[in-house]
Amino acid sequence: MRNFQSTRILDVRVDKVTKIKALEEFSRMVKEPGCSLIVTPNAEIVSAASKTPRLKEIIEDAAMVIPDGIGLIYASKFKGDPIEEKVAGIDFSRAALEICAKEGIKVFFLGSKPGVAEKAAQNIMAEIPGLCVAGWRDGYFKPEQEDEVVAQINESGAEFLCVALGSPKQEIFVIDHKDKLKAKAAVGIGGSLDIWSGTLQRAPQFYIDHGLEWLYRMVQEPWRLKRLPALPMFLIKAAIRR
Repeated sequence: MRNFQSTRILDVRVDKVTKIKALEEFSRMVKEPGCSLIVTPNAEIVSAASKTPRLKEIIEDAAMVIPDGIGLIYASKFKGDPIEEKVAGIDFSRAALEICAKEGIKVFFLGSKPGVAEKAAQNIMAEIPGLCVAGWRDGYFKPEQEDEVVAQINESGAEFLCVALGSPKQEIFVIDHKDKLKAKAAVGIGGSLDIWSGTLQRAPQFYIDHGLEWLYRMVQEPWRLKRLPALPMFLIKAAIRR
C-alpha cells in the first residue's frame, strides 16, 4: 500500500516523496515479502515513458517512483501540483545502503562495464562501515544468460539489488524476473556505479544545489550534448498537458 501521493507529468506517474519519506518507504519494503521495484526517473525517462507503453506500465506498477531531475520539479510546478523536492537517485541509493549497513541487509551490484561494479563495491564498503555488498556482476550479459544472473543474485543472499543497466533495460530486467528474485527491493541506479567506482566524477555541490548536475555530466560525457534540446521541449509539453 502506497503511503504517499503522486502527480502525473505527461500522464506518467511521479511520486511526491521527499528523500526522508522515500527512505522510510525503503525501510518498510525490505521487511515485506516480494521484490519491490523503485524507479528513479528524470525528465528524459518520463518523456520516453509517455511514448513507450511498456515503460509507462512498469512505472505505473512500481512500488515507488522517485522524482530524480530538476525538470520534473519545474514541470510539476507548471501544472499546479508541485513536487516538494528533487530526490537524486544516487543520493537515495547511497542513503539506502547506509540503512542496509545498520540493519545487516546484504546488497548486490549489477551493471556497468567489467570491473566497475566490483570497484564500486570495494569503495562503498570502505565508506560505509558494516555494509555487505555480497555480490556484483557487470552488465555485459546476453538475454539467454539472464536466468544465470538471477541465480547469482539469489545465491548471494542479497535483499537489496542495485541495477545499473540504463533505463529502461534496468527496470525491464527487474520486472521480467520479479517473481524469481529473492531480493526484497530493487532500484535502477543508472550511472551511479561509475561514480562510486571513481570511473566518473559527480558534479560539485554548486551544480547539484542549483539543478545543473546535467550540465556537468555533459562536460564529462560530450556525447550527451545531443540530448540538450530535449529538456526545454519536455517542459513545453508538460506545461501544455496539464
